[in-house]
Amino acid sequence: MIRLVERRLETMAADAVVRAADAYLSPVGTASSALDLAAGEPFVEQRRVHTPLEVGSAVITGGGNLTAEFVLHLVLQDEQRSASRDILRRALLHAWHRAEGWQLSTVAAAASGLGLPVEEAAALLVETFRDRPGDTGYPAELLIVVDDADQRGTLGALLSLPPA
Repeated sequence: MIRLVERRLETMAADAVVRAADAYLSPVGTASSALDLAAGEPFVEQRRVHTPLEVGSAVITGGGNLTAEFVLHLVLQDEQRSASRDILRRALLHAWHRAEGWQLSTVAAAASGLGLPVEEAAALLVETFRDRPGDTGYPAELLIVVDDADQRGTLGALLSLPPA
């Protein structure tokens, strides 16, 4: 099931939230920075890496002080590459695989925090979530977090999603 939700990502009651990151898991964009601030110092320690991660990959860490227990980090850029449609697609596929392995039921992601225009990012969220291989039931629900009612209406129509 996929739903659009008008709420701040860092307050979402979900098993995991999706966070855009660079190759060192530093925040990419305002949504990721807001997550970091809300997650606090425990989260900073959990996301510390010593060698750069591969662009297009995804890793999972604890959520620190967030409501969500876990964070799925999408590695979207490094010093040579910026977020692109192909990189986001690959990172999302890896994120769904991680969520499946950890048996996370509900995952939330901000449409405006993934390094691409909101409509394009939301379309990739829906497409990759619907087309993931296997039928384990995990994750069962994707909550796409939108900024306001106008964005919810526009994305709902664009993505053919029923109103929440």
